[in-house]
Amino acid sequence: MSEYTVIIEQGDTSWGAWVPDLPGCVAVGESREEVEQLIREAIDEHVESLRESGEPVPEPASAATAVEVPV
Repeated sequence: MSEYTVIIEQGDTSWGAWVPDLPGCVAVGESREEVEQLIREAIDEHVESLRESGEPVPEPASAATAVEVPV
């Protein structure tokens, strides 16, 4: 079991998600809940595709944090 960092962003009309350690692994959905489910599926498919093609699966290396600043 691996745990990859996922970046989730809210756009004007949709939500997007991407995985810094898996270039090209992205998802778009109409809600945060939908994009979270879609990125899980995208990660599974991305890793499976890498394995099937004999490419190495990158180890999770990224981290994310929230930083509070005055605005």
